[in-house]
Amino acid sequence: MNTSSLPSNLEHFAPNDPLSVVFLGTAEFAVPSLERLVENGHRVTMVVTRAARPAGRGRRETQPPIADAATRLGLPLFQPERVRRTEAVAEIANERPDILVVAAYGQILPTSVLEIPRLGCLNVHASLLPRHRGASPISAAILAGDEVGGVSIMLMDAGMDTGPVIRQAATAIADQDDQQSLTARLATLGADLLVETIPSWASDAISPSPQDEALATLTRPTVRADGELDWTAPAVDLWRRIRAFSEWPQGFTSWNGKLLRIASATYDPTTQAEPGLVISHGPPRRVPNAAAIGTREGVLIPRMVVLEGRKPMPIDAFLAGHSSFIGSHLGINSSS
Repeated sequence: MNTSSLPSNLEHFAPNDPLSVVFLGTAEFAVPSLERLVENGHRVTMVVTRAARPAGRGRRETQPPIADAATRLGLPLFQPERVRRTEAVAEIANERPDILVVAAYGQILPTSVLEIPRLGCLNVHASLLPRHRGASPISAAILAGDEVGGVSIMLMDAGMDTGPVIRQAATAIADQDDQQSLTARLATLGADLLVETIPSWASDAISPSPQDEALATLTRPTVRADGELDWTAPAVDLWRRIRAFSEWPQGFTSWNGKLLRIASATYDPTTQAEPGLVISHGPPRRVPNAAAIGTREGVLIPRMVVLEGRKPMPIDAFLAGHSSFIGSHLGINSSS
């Protein structure tokens, strides 16, 4: 263990003793980690998350998933706007936690917070560090075509996911995986790895390993424009984009002046069509039940689409009600 970052009294900790934990998280990915800490008998004395914000069409005040989980588990909730503010740091310090656990919190912790717990701050990160540091590791892994993803338990420092790694667990990324399915699987994998790691870490039975900076890649927060489908890109890239942003903002284009989301798709690298042109796909039929969209290389084959103002619809049902879709051109600036 890197004793320079931890107090010198670790040898007095018994591996099976419950720890006092302050948990910081926001997104759904963090919920299994919080639940597993409680199930394993650790004393979660405070859950720190962001404040409720307007969301959805009605812009109703909506709590983050971890706030709902904390309420369900009967845990004290603290929701500062910025965790680095003096009053927020003081609130956390007053808990005198043995350890801080962070999962998908969404803010960089200042040194003043990192120095609070005697056992340091452990982060559950949804990638095999140093690959895909930052805010969107799951989407980044799918976009990059990674065949293997995973989770890392990292000892946090002042950088962006730059601290030494304590343990990792890997999982294959299947062609069927999208942002939602992979997030759910990695959340469970990370929660299990966290509770397996804490006793060894706290009893000084495991040592962290520095990250190899030469292998590091950095991700950024997702923005709505990430979902826009550029038909001059290869079909495989668009297929990955749809999977990578299946939760939000989803892959989108336009048709007849309306927003058209492609919720799921596959692709065919052997068929060619003009970029953005919709053609019939499969055996000839009087009423087509499948479509393909031209790209720079190959065609994208939509399976589930969502036309603006409508509910999600399988492509065969969509074509049955919108015969003019075949032969049209798609694109944000297209009206035909």
